This record gives sequence, structure tokens and C-alpha cells, in this order.
Amino acid sequence: MQLTNEQLKDKINEYKEKLSVTVVAHFYQRDEVFDLGDITGDSLELAVRTRDDDAEFVVFCGVGFMGQSVKVLSPNKRVLMPKIACCAMARMIDGTAYDNSVKTLNNAGISNDNILPITYINSSAEVKARVGEMGGLVCTSSNAKVIITDALKVGKKILFVPDRCLGQNIANQMGLKSCVVDDGSNPADADIICFDGFCSVHQLFSLDDIKFYRKKFPGILIAVHPECDPSICDASDFVGSTSQLIKYIKELPPEQKIAVGTEFNMVSRLRPNNTYILSSTKPECPTMNETTLQDLYDVLKSIDDGEPLNEIQIEEDTQKWAKIALERMLAL
Repeated sequence: MQLTNEQLKDKINEYKEKLSVTVVAHFYQRDEVFDLGDITGDSLELAVRTRDDDAEFVVFCGVGFMGQSVKVLSPNKRVLMPKIACCAMARMIDGTAYDNSVKTLNNAGISNDNILPITYINSSAEVKARVGEMGGLVCTSSNAKVIITDALKVGKKILFVPDRCLGQNIANQMGLKSCVVDDGSNPADADIICFDGFCSVHQLFSLDDIKFYRKKFPGILIAVHPECDPSICDASDFVGSTSQLIKYIKELPPEQKIAVGTEFNMVSRLRPNNTYILSSTKPECPTMNETTLQDLYDVLKSIDDGEPLNEIQIEEDTQKWAKIALERMLAL
């Protein structure tokens, strides 16, 4: 017999009390899943907070690279995912695509010794490991500027993967020159060379959307995520990571209208009035929304049955170098 959502919630809570398990949920999850998270937040924040948790099992409601990050930082934990959904941006680059990008720089006269790679947290453990082996490190959208500022001190070219928009936006903020791998320009002329990846959700926002809201509500603020196109970020009043957006919006006066350019589920929880989605279409991440209450129930039941589903496993050498890349970031 098919259980209702309320019945599933009751069963999930029963398992949470019975089992040595912590349910972790990203901001972009469906409301009904997010509400059941013992730890909620943004991707790296979740991996770091989970590291200090005592439960044997972590059930991570998010996308694949996030579950991998938990396992990389906490190799002794058993990490399961209700649904191993894959971030579209993370899928745009694998080890081979990374190696090809490095070769493109080599062909432009930039040796490996003069490349410092930085990978956005939205990447697989395989890519993080490649970056770690080359002496590079990981960044998030909230600390990318700090990481890049420090990285530039060594005088090398920055290879930034996989999100070209975040790389270009940080370069613009810092007055640096950027280019995209294989866009026809000479990488040797750029400070930051970006892989041609992107977030499909954050590409939905347009300058027409901004013009529409500014005309409809004079004085409205526009706040967007740095995964948006540089033209959108340049036309906005505030650009920040998920956690920075939440803080910025919560501190606004209640009467201040704001249009927000990021994932729908997160924005819909911010505040009930004077908050708008900066898009004529619903900017909902399809992979983040794959996880359902049924999936969460099934994975918890599998633990109780002694046959855990969807456990994250990472090859030992990949684990080692990905952890080094992450710990280099955390050290800063």
C-alpha cells in the first residue's frame, strides 16, 4: 500500500530515532525533504558540520558531489544518498576533460609548473583529486575571491574549473583578465582561465527580467548568485553565495522589495512578502528535486534492514588527493 506524505514523514522520524543516522539536506531540496534535515545548509558547510557528528550513517539529501565531499572529509563515516542525483555542472567536467584543459594551456606555452588549478566545490571527487595532485585547491562561491587572491600570490596562471561564470565574475570584481578554455583567445594573456561549464538554473535569469522588475517596482533590489552570467551580476545590487544571499535578504527592512536570482526552493523559504523570483520561469534545479520523501524513507529502511542503499564509495588515491585539495581551502 502506498504511504501518504504524512505517513512517510512519521516513518522517517521513527527511523531517525531508532538508527544511528543523521539526515543532511541542502538548501535547494524540496520543502518536505528539507524540513526533515537534522543538519541543513550549503554544500561545504554541510560536509564540515557533518564531520563533527557522531552518527554512524549520514544520509545526504542533495546531489552526488556533495555526498562525495562528506565522504572525502569523513572517510570513516558511512555516507548514503536517497537519490544519487548528479549536478549538471559537475557532469560537464571529468578527469579527461580536465586533462585536456591542461593540455590546451600547455599548447599555449604555459607549463604545468606555471598553472595553479582551483576547482569549484561543484565538481566530482575525481576532478578535486586531479586539482589536488597539481598543487591546487577547492573553493566555494562564498570564498572564491579569498582563495583566488591568495592563489595569485605565487605568480601562476589560475585554471578555474568548472564554472566559467563564477570564475569570470570573480575576475571582474578583482579587475583581472579572464578567458574561457578553447574560446579562441590566448590563455597566456589571461590571469584566470576558465573551463566552459555553467549552472543551467542560473542561466535562466536575463537582463530583461531585471528591467521588468526595476520598471514595475521602482527602488526594488536585485540580488543574484555568482553562478549567473557576468552581465546579470554586473546589473545587480548584490551578488553572493547561497548563505550570503540568505543573510542579506533577512537583514532587509520588511517593506523593501527584492527580486532574487537563484534556485526557487531556497528563495521561497526566505520571507513571505516583497520577495520575488527573478525569472518568468520557475528556476528549479531538476536534480536537486529528484529526492523525494519515498527515497528518504527507502534509504532509512535499507539501513534498518542491514542492506544500505546508495552508499558513496571513493577509490583510495582519489580520496587522498581530493581531501588534500579540500583541506588546502579549509586552511585558508
